[in-house]
Amino acid sequence: MKTIKILLCLFLLLPNLVKAKQISFSKQLQDEQYLFNYQWIDHDSKPQSMRFSLTKPALFERFRVLRSYQSEFAQKTIMHTVRKQLRKQPLHGAQAFFLQQDGKMIVQVKGLEDKDVAIAYQKVKEIEQEATSQYFKKNYYQLFTTHDQQTGIKVNHVSIANDSVADFKVLKPIILDTIEVENVRKVTNYILGFVQSIPYSTLESRITSSGAGFNPPAKLLWENQGDCDSKMTLTATILRALMPRIAMAMIYIDQHAFIGIAIPAETGEMMIEHKGISYLLGEPTGPALYRLGTLAPESELAVNQGRYVVEPFHSDGSY
Repeated sequence: MKTIKILLCLFLLLPNLVKAKQISFSKQLQDEQYLFNYQWIDHDSKPQSMRFSLTKPALFERFRVLRSYQSEFAQKTIMHTVRKQLRKQPLHGAQAFFLQQDGKMIVQVKGLEDKDVAIAYQKVKEIEQEATSQYFKKNYYQLFTTHDQQTGIKVNHVSIANDSVADFKVLKPIILDTIEVENVRKVTNYILGFVQSIPYSTLESRITSSGAGFNPPAKLLWENQGDCDSKMTLTATILRALMPRIAMAMIYIDQHAFIGIAIPAETGEMMIEHKGISYLLGEPTGPALYRLGTLAPESELAVNQGRYVVEPFHSDGSY
């Protein structure tokens, strides 16, 4: 009986896996831009196609600084900034010394008066915090805490999506002409089917990989593959380019990610509430084709058990 149940589950899942198929993909240089051509099978087993162009700067220059986070290099860069700042604004009644301790660079402050030393330490701390913040912002990093309170550094997917929107506005008239009716559900399901059909690459651990393997939206299209964090970011970028004001969220569970969009849920659909906003959930990853409001079983279980982290992705007013 157990074997029959397992086979039945596989049989029920099989149609989704078969339908999640990219029929064709190509790209070619055309007038200083690259023309992308896609064909795929949608949620209704119907063939879909999309053609659009992306500029060379969007493909090759937008995120040239994006690298996996290297702790030692980051600290050296941050401390170099702190040292430069202290040369411009010397400490009053104290002097800073940069020392290596246990493989890390630390700042030691010395002075004749304890009060001056304490004030100097506080100033150094503030300068270091600002230098760290600016370094993270420039390089698209952020401190990340999982649902079970593990901490690490990951790519700031919200910032990547925000800075990608301008390049993807060219898709808006193309997609809306295809959908014909400007319905949020229809548009979102169209985008989900498109992204789900793109080949999947395995997600590295967010906590240990520090962004290794992540593809920004344009690079994902160029390479025609992406992990779940990359596909989530691409989906959010396209949806934001199409719907500038709608509230969205990026939701993270262990080894997986999906999106939330602030529209009403229908009976039986998966949603969460975060800081007073209800988000209907969607799976961009594939290979199974899931409509908006339906999650993979492991995702649904994680949501029901509260094992997730939410990062809001709301309009910043610049679109």
